[in-house]
Amino acid sequence: MTTEERFDRIEHITAAIAEERHKDREEYKTLWRDTQLQLNELSTRVLQFGNESREADARLEARISQLTEESRAADKRLEGRIESLVSAIGEFIAGNQRQ
Repeated sequence: MTTEERFDRIEHITAAIAEERHKDREEYKTLWRDTQLQLNELSTRVLQFGNESREADARLEARISQLTEESRAADKRLEGRIESLVSAIGEFIAGNQRQ
C-alpha cells in the first residue's frame, strides 16, 4: 500500500468518524429536545395534579364540616330526647312512690 493510498484510507476513515460524530450530535440534540418536552409535560401534569388535589381537599373539608354540623345537631336532638326520657322516668318513679 502506497503512502497516497494510506492517506486516502485515513481521510476516508476520518470522514466516516466525523460523519458519525455529526449524526451522534444530531441524535443527542433530538433526545435533549424530547427530554425537555417530556419534562415540561411532566411539570404541567404535576401542577395540575396539585391543583386537583387542593380542590379535592377543599371538597373533603367542606363535607367534613357539613357532617360535623349534622352530627352536632343530631347530638342536640338526642340530648333533648334523653332529658325528656329521664324527666319522664323521674316523674313516673315519683308518681309510683306516692301510691
